[in-house]
Amino acid sequence: MDVKIQQEWKEKLQGEFGKEYFRNLAAFLHAEKGAGKTIYPPGSLIFNAFELTPLSKVKVVILGQDPYHGPNQAHGLSFSVPDGIPAPPSLKNIYKEIESDLGIKINKNGNLENWAKQGVFLLNAVLTVRASEPASHSKIGWTEFTDAVIKTISDNSEGIVFMLWGNFARGKKELIDSTKHYILEAAHPSPLARGAFFGCKHFSKCNEILKNIGKTPIDWSL
Repeated sequence: MDVKIQQEWKEKLQGEFGKEYFRNLAAFLHAEKGAGKTIYPPGSLIFNAFELTPLSKVKVVILGQDPYHGPNQAHGLSFSVPDGIPAPPSLKNIYKEIESDLGIKINKNGNLENWAKQGVFLLNAVLTVRASEPASHSKIGWTEFTDAVIKTISDNSEGIVFMLWGNFARGKKELIDSTKHYILEAAHPSPLARGAFFGCKHFSKCNEILKNIGKTPIDWSL
């Protein structure tokens, strides 16, 4: 697969694309398409997070698990949906926390591109999914690739705020050098966590950290 990915990322991740796991991953996706399977997000958006947030611009990382598997929802940014698509339950809970934490009332738009353009890297651990089948691509090699991405950010940057929500995301802590980055942990914003996410105040904490280290805080309003 010819990986169309933003140049900075391409240079840093070049070593991954030649590895056997990545070649197998590409072959698997090619076979899925050949068998007539619908895959989300569309091919042009698989690396959308990388396109919108080059490595040198990353200030914050919000790690998701799997793309949305419904029609027109996934567009390559964790938790985000394109314009005109209603915000899914986890994203609604993120908005509730922002409102309670910062007093910002967010409209119904679920598109988080504005965050991405400010340096919020919205990375899913798995970058594709088969339509209507959650986690269907979770074992094809994507996590090996995105683990390398997280480590690349940790190794090549300073003072990044990592927001790890839920046990899956928290399991990535070992990839991050906590002596030079900031790790904020909370329950997952999914309704299945029964509201445990609320009150984490990650959005104000994040901006406080960024200000303290001389970086521009994120405007979380959309």
